[in-house]
Amino acid sequence: MTRIRILLADDHAVLQAGLEAMLNAEGDMQVIGTAGDGHAAVRQAALLQPDVILLDINMPGINGLDALEQIRQQTPASRVLILTMHDDAHYLRQAMAAGAAGYVLKQSAGKELLTAIRTVAQGGVYLHPVHARLLATPDSPPSASAPGNEPSDAAKRFQLLSEREAEVFALVALGYRNAEIADKLALSVKTVETYKSRMMDKLGLQTRTALVRFALELGMLQKTEAKEDA
Repeated sequence: MTRIRILLADDHAVLQAGLEAMLNAEGDMQVIGTAGDGHAAVRQAALLQPDVILLDINMPGINGLDALEQIRQQTPASRVLILTMHDDAHYLRQAMAAGAAGYVLKQSAGKELLTAIRTVAQGGVYLHPVHARLLATPDSPPSASAPGNEPSDAAKRFQLLSEREAEVFALVALGYRNAEIADKLALSVKTVETYKSRMMDKLGLQTRTALVRFALELGMLQKTEAKEDA
């Protein structure tokens, strides 16, 4: 079995050691290097060319988000999974816009982390449904009462969606397939298809490419790559 080669970048030595032991105990994973600051993370990524990089946000030297941008430029084949204590929409949006393949909270660093690593290693994007919902909520929406600061047409249309439809919207924009969305939201595939159809009708969209462009217009997924529906 080919193992997923992992670089751990975190300045907390105890946590790093615990994660390394946990990941190396998995038959399909191997920690091939560690880094305790942002500069070291960039250097180690370029040197080791890992399959997956677990990257903290708060680190000495340069923070994880700045390191992420450099890693994406210098080591584009490596998939970066943000592992952080920050359950915050601002950090989440910054990370996904900079090219992160996923976002996992440290307090969830167990089965969810293993799933996230395997998902991004296979080329997917990993987000918990709660984070998908955060992405699906426009950041600091303009006040409708402020003169000359009316919500955009896209924002007005997006407000027509229910909370569940907004979750499906975000997951579709991130590239999840119907079966994967069903698994994440604990729904049947048929129910997901119904939500997706209603969401697309409300927004007046026909293809996933159009949906991604709509998400870009809202400022949700600034670097999501659009692909035409099959």
